[in-house]
Amino acid sequence: MRQITEPARSVDVIHETDVIVVGSGPGGLAAALAAARAGVEVALVERFGCFGGNITAVGVEGFAWYRHEATIEAGGIGREFEDRARDMGAAVPESQSLSYELDSEGFKIVADRLVEEAGIRPMMHRQFVAPVMDGDRVIGIITESKAGREAILGKLVIDATGDADVAHRAGAPTLMTPPEKMMAASVMFHLAGVDKRAFMEGIKADPQTYKDWGGGGEWTIETSGKEDDMFSPFIKKPFDRAIEEGLIPPHLNTIAGTWGAMHDTGELTYMNLIHLDEVDGTDPDSLTRGEIEGRRQAMLAVEALRRFMPGCEGARLRNFGMTIGIRDTRKIDAAYNMTETDVREQGRFEDSIGIYPEFIDGYGILILPTTGRYMQLPYRSMLPQRVKGLLVAGRSTGGDRIAHAATRNMSCCAVVGQGAGVAAALAVKSGRDFAEVDLGAVQAELQRQGVRIH
Repeated sequence: MRQITEPARSVDVIHETDVIVVGSGPGGLAAALAAARAGVEVALVERFGCFGGNITAVGVEGFAWYRHEATIEAGGIGREFEDRARDMGAAVPESQSLSYELDSEGFKIVADRLVEEAGIRPMMHRQFVAPVMDGDRVIGIITESKAGREAILGKLVIDATGDADVAHRAGAPTLMTPPEKMMAASVMFHLAGVDKRAFMEGIKADPQTYKDWGGGGEWTIETSGKEDDMFSPFIKKPFDRAIEEGLIPPHLNTIAGTWGAMHDTGELTYMNLIHLDEVDGTDPDSLTRGEIEGRRQAMLAVEALRRFMPGCEGARLRNFGMTIGIRDTRKIDAAYNMTETDVREQGRFEDSIGIYPEFIDGYGILILPTTGRYMQLPYRSMLPQRVKGLLVAGRSTGGDRIAHAATRNMSCCAVVGQGAGVAAALAVKSGRDFAEVDLGAVQAELQRQGVRIH
C-alpha cells in the first residue's frame, strides 16, 4: 500500500480533567453520570451532536424490552434513563414488555439534562483518533474535529466507544469476531401515516409469538421453550408475500423483525427489520456499503408494508437513524472474560458491580428473563491487560461469543458503565489505578447510587 509521512506537529491541550469518558452510548453516559455523582470532574467526549449512542444516533428505542413480571434487575442509572424519559414525555409503554420505549429524539433532551445537572463537561463533535500515552499508561486522548486535532488529558480514561478503540490503539489485546460470523448490523427507521386502529386490529387478528421467529438468516432462533407462546411484535408475513409477488428479491428473506410502538399520531416507531450480514463496524468502507444497502432494503420493506400490512397503506418514511447499528466488533481480552456458562447459569462474582437478568439476544439465541434468574457482572471484565489508566465499558467488555449476546445489550451496558464510572471516581480520589481500586468501596458507592450488585 502506498504511504505518505505526516509532518510532526504540536497539539494543543484544550482541557484537563479527572476522568475522560470516550463515547456517550448507554455505557458511556452512565459512566460519566456515575463518576460525576461520585464527586470528580468528568469530560464526556462524543463524535456525534447528541448523547445516547444507540438510543439516539441509531434509533434503538427498546431499552428494556426483555422486562416481565418476574424479571430482576440492577436498577441504577439504566432504570433512571427510562423513568426520566417517561417523566419528560420522551417514552411510551413498550409493546411486548413491562418497560418504556424511549423516544430516540426526545432522549437527546433527556441526556442533555442529565449531563448538565451532573456538572459534566460536554464535548460533542469530537472523534477519538489516538490515545495519549506515558509508557503503558493512558493519560488522555487526541480528537479530531472542525477545530483540528486537540488533546484532552485526564487522570483516568473510560473507553465506551463500543469498538474498544482506545484500548486497541493503546496496545491492549483485543479479540475481533470475523466479519462472516458477526451479528448482523441494522439500519433503523420510523414510519408516519399509519392508521393505528387498522394496524392494531391486524395485529390482534394474527398475533405473532417468539416461536414465529423462524425461517431465514437472522430469524433462525433458539429459545428455552418458555418464550415460544409469548406475544411478539414480529412482522414477517408481508415480506414473504412481497417475495412471492416479486417486490422483494428472494435472497432478501432476512427482511423481517419487530416494531416498537404504534402512536396515536400515526407514527410506527423503532422498525427493526433490516439485518445486514458481514458489516464490519471498524471498517469505514464496510460501513458505507451497509448504510446504503440498509436504506435500500428499508424502502423495499416500507413498500411491502404499504401493500400487505393492515393500516400501512398510507405509510411513509419518517426518518432513519443517523448511523447504522452495530452489534459486534472488537472485545478486550480482559482480566476476566465472561463465559457462556456465566450468562446461562447465573454467574456469581466477588467483584460484582451489578446484576443483569437472564437475557440473551444474539447469535441465534433468544432467552427472556421471566423466571427471576440473573447473573452478576464482574469488574474484571472491564479491565484490559497490558495497559494502565484505562477501563472499558459498554459492549466491548471481555467475554466469549454467547456472553457477548447478553452483555452487548444497551441496558447491560448501562449497568457496566455505572460500575466503571464509580470505579474511576474512587480511583482518582485514592490516587490508585483501576487494577488497585478498593472494590469494597466501589460496591458500597454503587449501592448508595441505587444499584443492586448481588
